[in-house]
Amino acid sequence: MNDIEIINGCVLINTSLEATSVQIVGGKIAATGAPPRRALCQIDARDLLVLPGIVDIHGDAFERQMMPRAGVDFAIDIALAESDRQAIGNGITTVFHATTWSWEPGLRSAENAQLLLDAIETMRPILTADTRFHLRHETYNLDAEETLLKWIAAGRIHLFAFNDHMESTIASLDKPRKRNRMVERTGLTGEAFDALVADIVTRAGEVPPSIARLASAAHKAGVRMLSHDDESPHMRNDFRALGVNIAEFPVNEETAHAATQAGDFIVFGAPNVVRGGSHTGWTKATDMIAKGYCSVLASDYYYPAPLLAAFRLVSDGVLPLSQAWRLISETPALAAGLSDRGVIAGNRRADIILVDNAVALRPRVVAVIVNGRLRYLSEPARLQGNADTPSPVTVAA
Repeated sequence: MNDIEIINGCVLINTSLEATSVQIVGGKIAATGAPPRRALCQIDARDLLVLPGIVDIHGDAFERQMMPRAGVDFAIDIALAESDRQAIGNGITTVFHATTWSWEPGLRSAENAQLLLDAIETMRPILTADTRFHLRHETYNLDAEETLLKWIAAGRIHLFAFNDHMESTIASLDKPRKRNRMVERTGLTGEAFDALVADIVTRAGEVPPSIARLASAAHKAGVRMLSHDDESPHMRNDFRALGVNIAEFPVNEETAHAATQAGDFIVFGAPNVVRGGSHTGWTKATDMIAKGYCSVLASDYYYPAPLLAAFRLVSDGVLPLSQAWRLISETPALAAGLSDRGVIAGNRRADIILVDNAVALRPRVVAVIVNGRLRYLSEPARLQGNADTPSPVTVAA
């Protein structure tokens, strides 16, 4: 574990940017603004912002590394390693891989969920980002309940989300483009997919008690829970009563407002901010942020999005940088139960990124420190001292 001193940077501390230094010892932030000391390495952050590492509680872009085209698969270890490089290169120091386990075969099947969990647990020591498992449970996937209860009890799941895409699946059956995309993902024929949906729907009455059992087990185990695409305050209230205190992508302002009033964490997608709206035509995240109805931004399907979104909010005059950055660092960490990170302060975990924001709306990550170790450096000349220098990382396009 290398001791590091970051000098000459503009450091985000509390609500302000300060021209000061940061000292890192034993994986933790030892001090800010302290006199220089003989650290094993020094990083010159001149003209750079020194910011808390990004905490991404919902990212599923790794699916594109597993299956970049329909029917084209790559090994999970290759996909996770490449996703790790992309996450780190975009300043994400804590990543929750949002793995969907559905009633479908194929990409979101039971087999893939098991393989992903096993691979994350096996590869975690060699991945550069702090990598965790976010299980997105399709609530009609009733046959998975027994296994999920075991995983929860064993502490293998770090975040647990309740998803229900059955209604939208049925609505898409007569829309060729959407139907074809679903069918291709499963590897089934069109006729077999239709028959499977028809069979799954017949078990609708079993879904609510299954949700209650899983929520009770997760609550008992201290696993934070999310409900996905809440459609109404009533739906949000029902999940909250089960201990589900994170509203993920509420589909309308009324629901987001109700969640805010109740003190829930509210997640929207950072790509929504970067693109200026939802690709589904639902709630515009920037509007929700401006009204105080959003506390967390997640990468969703695009790892560069959190970094870009924070600076977009600043450029558009929606939030100052300190508040915009909280949406991708401190608040997601708190939502996930990780109180040791997300801010630059004494005795906190040293997850820090150095960012060049000289070009408007195009922030560039120059260096990334994870748990006190220098994991990414695109400008080696900034490094001084005797520490081992990591090779610059190439972030995939």
